[in-house]
Amino acid sequence: MSSLAMRPCGDFRTSYRQDNTIFETQTIRWFTILAIAAACFAPLVFDAYYLTLFIQVSYLGIAALGLNILVGFTGQISLGHGAFFGFGAFASAWLNTSFNIPVVFCIPLAGFLTMAVGMMFGMPAARIKGLYLAIATLAAQFIMEDFFARADWFSGGSAGSLAEPISLFGFAFDTDESFYYVALFALVFMFIWGCNLMRSRDGRAFVAVRDHYLSAEIMGVKLNKYRLLSFGISSFYSGIGGALYAHYLGYVSAEGFTIFMSIQFLAMIIIGGLGSIKGTMLGVIFMVLLPEAMESGVGLLKETDIGNSPMLVDGLAYIKEMAIGLVIILFLIFEPEGLAHRWNQIKNYWKCYPFTY
Repeated sequence: MSSLAMRPCGDFRTSYRQDNTIFETQTIRWFTILAIAAACFAPLVFDAYYLTLFIQVSYLGIAALGLNILVGFTGQISLGHGAFFGFGAFASAWLNTSFNIPVVFCIPLAGFLTMAVGMMFGMPAARIKGLYLAIATLAAQFIMEDFFARADWFSGGSAGSLAEPISLFGFAFDTDESFYYVALFALVFMFIWGCNLMRSRDGRAFVAVRDHYLSAEIMGVKLNKYRLLSFGISSFYSGIGGALYAHYLGYVSAEGFTIFMSIQFLAMIIIGGLGSIKGTMLGVIFMVLLPEAMESGVGLLKETDIGNSPMLVDGLAYIKEMAIGLVIILFLIFEPEGLAHRWNQIKNYWKCYPFTY
């Protein structure tokens, strides 16, 4: 359900271009610019632990935004996003080791390769919907997992694949402090691109397909074209995120890109808010911090007498996995529109006019 946007008195819009800007007010624009500028000094203030969390938020946020474009904005479903994330990781490492292409160029090339693979799986999926589409994307997940395990020339098979660090003009981004700036640039660039995409003609067509595909088709929107395009864009974002993941860790293995990762991506956009770009970031931050909070809680529980009981000791290892499923269920019941909707309600209640977007 859409809500009225509150703006300061005297802020009038006289054209469609003014009404469709990324930032609702000038205050939000300058606040965002200052926040990005302040983020550039984070390595001087925070230690490697917090920088690692931000880097995780960056590459997972890019991939999750791609899934939200597909699911939240276009109304499709994908249970194979984790496999495309893994394909981008392996593709970037393969291009670098096999063809000696610089890593800086391997990352976007991996995104385009992942886009091609995603559109290949999306061609039959573009003609189906609902449960059948979910099963088709689930099949893509298992096909890709089997491909990773068998294609030694591409993924290294069971041994995995090494990924060189990003280097530019002889400088290697091989530390948390240096890679932080790569992750920050990629995150800002891909999210701005995503915002502009949804303001474009194609973005409005995605939303039309989601809201009522029959009405969209009557108005001239080609359903198969935009469903296939959304699969391609979603896969491209996933490939870019996977490539950043590979060159940050320096090693990728097929065991890390299972159906569990695909469910995690779905959890991010459900918790953050389907069809919301800022909700994507909120959901990723929540899902990245959730295991850390669970780890701290489990550590505190182990120090008590209750935590030393045999039943709890055997089950503590599975608490983090159980928490993800529990969080998804609770959000679907009590906050189905996600954290973005809750944030909008807080702003409307407290009348935070400068931050109404």
